[in-house]
Amino acid sequence: MILLESHNVIIQNTLNDKLVKPTSLDVQFVDYDGVRFHLSTPEKKTQLLLSMSIRCWDELVQYGALDVLGREYGSLLLPQAEPEYNVSMAIDLEQVPTEPEARDAFIMSIALFKRHALAAPFELAFKTQKELESSGSGQGELMTIHYRDEEAIYIQAAHDRVTVIFSTVFQEETDRIFGKVFLQEFVDARRQPSIQNAPQVLYSSRDPPLEIRNVPGLRIGDDVGYVTFVLFPRHFGNPTVAAASISHIQLFRDYLHYHIKCSKAYMHSRMRHRVTEFQKILNRAKTEVATGERKTVSGRTMVSR
Repeated sequence: MILLESHNVIIQNTLNDKLVKPTSLDVQFVDYDGVRFHLSTPEKKTQLLLSMSIRCWDELVQYGALDVLGREYGSLLLPQAEPEYNVSMAIDLEQVPTEPEARDAFIMSIALFKRHALAAPFELAFKTQKELESSGSGQGELMTIHYRDEEAIYIQAAHDRVTVIFSTVFQEETDRIFGKVFLQEFVDARRQPSIQNAPQVLYSSRDPPLEIRNVPGLRIGDDVGYVTFVLFPRHFGNPTVAAASISHIQLFRDYLHYHIKCSKAYMHSRMRHRVTEFQKILNRAKTEVATGERKTVSGRTMVSR
């Protein structure tokens, strides 16, 4: 079992290597949720071009992604993205801070490229909740992010909470059963006194929640599940807590299906081990075939008929 990180490890390791020894580079790779990256040195070995293509870019721009990226990267962002990509930034290795802590922080911020883009609707929802809280009533816009072909994230702010709904598709019947068991554990675990402050988690295996039931084009079936997180002001009351909440909730879908695959792999390994043990028992239970050949004391062979 591994821990999934919010940052892209390939970007982080590549920048660390190129700071030590700048070389020509042209690599394409894919992150979670089908997000494509292109890291290259089109002109100089010390100038990197990082581009990202994300399926829901137009929706993220609508909810303020360019403002968030501009706040995080400033002049690094390019006004025109690389062809076939949505957004690009230029990194001059000669301008990277030389102090170890500052350099590591800079590299980490670049590796969080996708995380910051996806954070825009969450930050907008948190801001809207603060505005609605002063009025004591009302609801904000229901924001939809189609980050996968058949799956989406729905975010809506209210005067006392922010609701985040994940729709996820289970490709196999066993995945749906495992997912239901895992998500039921989310509900049961929250009853423990040590995690009473955790967000409320609700799960619907077929029918969508009331908040999105009127959204057109919703997929309904036994292979679709809806997971609802209810975030209260204590979960995003200050910038540090809000950033941690955004980073953790973005990885929920990946963690869910990752744990399902790990559980299936573990059960398959146990099943193979059990079959092997049964085969050993059956082999020990086989009777030896008696030979019909016997010999006398003098060495003559006697054959029983």
